[in-house]
Amino acid sequence: MAAITASMVKELREKTDAPMMECKKALTEADGDMGKAEEILRVKLGSKASKAASRVTAEGVVGTFVSADGKLAAMIELNCETDFVAKNDDFLAFAAGLAELVASSNPADVAALSELDYQGQKVEAFRTELVGKIGENMTIRRFSRIEAKGAVASYVHAGAKIGVLVDLVGGEEQVGKDIAMHIAASKPKALDASGVSQDLIDAERRIAIEKARADNKPEAMLEKIADGTVQKFLKEVTLLAQVFVKAEDGKQTIEQLLKAKNASIAGFTLYIVGEGIEKKVSDFAAEVAEQAAAAAAKA
Repeated sequence: MAAITASMVKELREKTDAPMMECKKALTEADGDMGKAEEILRVKLGSKASKAASRVTAEGVVGTFVSADGKLAAMIELNCETDFVAKNDDFLAFAAGLAELVASSNPADVAALSELDYQGQKVEAFRTELVGKIGENMTIRRFSRIEAKGAVASYVHAGAKIGVLVDLVGGEEQVGKDIAMHIAASKPKALDASGVSQDLIDAERRIAIEKARADNKPEAMLEKIADGTVQKFLKEVTLLAQVFVKAEDGKQTIEQLLKAKNASIAGFTLYIVGEGIEKKVSDFAAEVAEQAAAAAAKA
């Protein structure tokens, strides 16, 4: 049996918002497996255990570049330690400059981008100097580049914490902008069901079956219930099946909107700053006490 530490319980609570004792019980039942413990909590507590999943847990900004004709675009996530630096003009300019550099040079990965020339020196050298100037570490996390089949529409929201690029084929420019805004608000995981990870689908199916069992549903009905749950999940997380956030009737899906506008989507990219990164939370009082104890030991 794996030892369940206070830090493990705290981490699970931060991920799920579930009560501390429920987190401890779930970790014990899962023998310390964090992913399995999350599933156990979702079975017991439903959506209450997943509402913290999309929280931003690191600082930084999204930088975007779109060519005048919309045929070439790029987006980059540049991280830093504090939100204060994320608002720094030099930091913001660096993010925007990197996005344009990605678009023009098409580097293979972050390592290749770091070796490109930028304002008279390598990107890595510029980054190092900026770290020294601002006094805080910063990292290039990821980037995406699009050579559009149609024209790219972009949207940046929440202090550059959320960025979207949409390759819209046909239709009007405003449609692309509206859909980019919709993506920022609704955060789809894929364009359609074919793009959703099988692991995610399998997890939803397992959770649905366990919840049905907990509700004493007949075994013969479990697979049918799971099928329905998975289909509902796919409608919620796939762009084409989502209800358009600006739909006047509250029913029109993105797929229906596109059909009405004689348009289609070749692809999209959504970045949420810090998504999936655990941000270290400092306990200032504990740090002070630790430093005082260390000083006393040396005395």
